[in-house]
Amino acid sequence: MNTVRILAVDDHEMTALGYKYILEDSEFADFNVKVEIATSFEKGKTKIETSKRAVPYDVILLDIQLFSPESKDPRTGIDLGIVARNEVPNSKVVFMSSYSDNYRINNIFKTVNPDGYMVKSEIDEMSLKTMVETIVNESPYYTASALSAIRRRMSTNIVIDEQDQKILYHLSQGIHTRDIAPLIGSANTTVEARKRQLKALFDVKNGNDLALINEAKTRGFL
Repeated sequence: MNTVRILAVDDHEMTALGYKYILEDSEFADFNVKVEIATSFEKGKTKIETSKRAVPYDVILLDIQLFSPESKDPRTGIDLGIVARNEVPNSKVVFMSSYSDNYRINNIFKTVNPDGYMVKSEIDEMSLKTMVETIVNESPYYTASALSAIRRRMSTNIVIDEQDQKILYHLSQGIHTRDIAPLIGSANTTVEARKRQLKALFDVKNGNDLALINEAKTRGFL
């Protein structure tokens, strides 16, 4: 019987071990599962690069936040996903994250184009097993919140660029317009002009920033 090799990367060891114990104890019709874990960006990167020289993992499970906010380390599971795409392009990449906002999910799909996305609050033993079965059979797998984010973005014909997307995101986090400019490497006047354009695009010309944020959420941009 074939063995599906999985790498689970999560800075919380108990979470990664949970995936390991659940999946290795599950019964699959056509294969067995072997799970290795890594608890940091560097350990995950090393295992991915090492597998390239031997036998690449069939599936790589990635958390997004791999460092505590206090560490100030900017590297994330998204960066590790990019490494995986470059080093082992045939490995399936699935994100396992507590983040369920449209902005982050759609950004990940644009950057890494993963084979699956599971919101941690929606993960249980059955969904983990189903995810592996689905991914192994060459189909994508998303939990309900992730699928909703993808569908909402696909249902709109509005197209905005990365700068506009960042402005919307920072506004949604309660950051004042004057403080957004340095975050996106732009001038205050440019941010103000882009906000006016966004309000026109989303048809909230006479609305305030809150109205813009709510409309962006409705259309799947946040």
